[in-house]
Amino acid sequence: MEQNAVELTKELVRIDSTNPGMGEGGMEAFLLAFAQRRGLPVETAEVLPGRRNVMLTLPGRDPAQELIFICHMDTVPVGAGWRETPFGAAERDGRIYGRGSCDMKSGFSCALSALASAAEEDAAPLRTLKLIATVDEEGDMHGAEQVIRSGWASRDSLILDTEPTNGEIQGAHKGRVWFELSAAGITAHASTPWEGADAIAAMAEAVSSIRRRFLALPPHPKMGPSTVCFGRISGGSQPYVVSGDCRVTIDMRLTPPYTRQDAEALVRAAIQDAEAAVPKAKLSYRVTGDRPAVALAEDSPLLARLQAACETVTGSPAGTGVFPGYTDTAVLAGHLGNPNCMSYGPGSLEQAHKPDEFVPVADILRCEAVLTELARRFVFDP
Repeated sequence: MEQNAVELTKELVRIDSTNPGMGEGGMEAFLLAFAQRRGLPVETAEVLPGRRNVMLTLPGRDPAQELIFICHMDTVPVGAGWRETPFGAAERDGRIYGRGSCDMKSGFSCALSALASAAEEDAAPLRTLKLIATVDEEGDMHGAEQVIRSGWASRDSLILDTEPTNGEIQGAHKGRVWFELSAAGITAHASTPWEGADAIAAMAEAVSSIRRRFLALPPHPKMGPSTVCFGRISGGSQPYVVSGDCRVTIDMRLTPPYTRQDAEALVRAAIQDAEAAVPKAKLSYRVTGDRPAVALAEDSPLLARLQAACETVTGSPAGTGVFPGYTDTAVLAGHLGNPNCMSYGPGSLEQAHKPDEFVPVADILRCEAVLTELARRFVFDP
């Protein structure tokens, strides 16, 4: 097991930790061995049957002051369309290819390297450094929620995930609200549709109403527009039968000031539109996920420390931006009210989840150096 983040990236990519799929067991075993070799204390916490979060700690003199790297162990499934070997970790033309190379095993490797470097210093740590490895980030984020229940992070922790951010420090997140919208119609023969109520037609009215209303929402000056996606639809039975049921899943990404309450009001208004257009149909909804928006804290001590490390390593501070998806740190920020939760890691999110996923080696080296500098200053500087 190498300390260098480039070699660590290859090691981790070769471990199948797909979710759904093989799960995080191989990653957990790797981390336990990594910690044992370096004499680092380890804790685990079961999140789901056979799936455990792992925490490695470099204890400092003042345990109340802590910097946490949080990294998820799982990746999305391989999927189709690959020309590269998904778990081959091939290095070619300045890139490492493989599932998870970008999201987020290269960032994970940078955090491991920074932790190992700090652990090898001769000086006694003044402050505590942790690396928390979570399960299920690519699922329902149960791992991040367990971190809170386990007491592994607090409102005062400095928390950095190493998701791919394309060289930026990203500390803002759109909110995420998920719905399942259901339409109940009345079946009838397709030649006499007036005898029934077309659930699919009613759902089409609701979807169109939601899209129109979203397009009318003004964008946030920094986070851009709120967006909506209809991820899955099902319903009906036969081409010659008026559909009696239809269901659709909805993913809403909300910028401030919009919240779950605003989203529900919008869905209820769309239901009214649909039921007016298809009078005998009835629609209902349930909320299946709710994550609040997170704004970037411009006065965050973590932001200041991370910018100082970036300037030392690269010669200039990093740009700041919005993370397009939702991360473990966003979960912690929302639940804990912690303004010191941010993302900084190698690669670009545009490469995540795709066939032939890759990360540039130069990005790994830059991020490794920045995290190592950040950890050294935090842990050892008086």
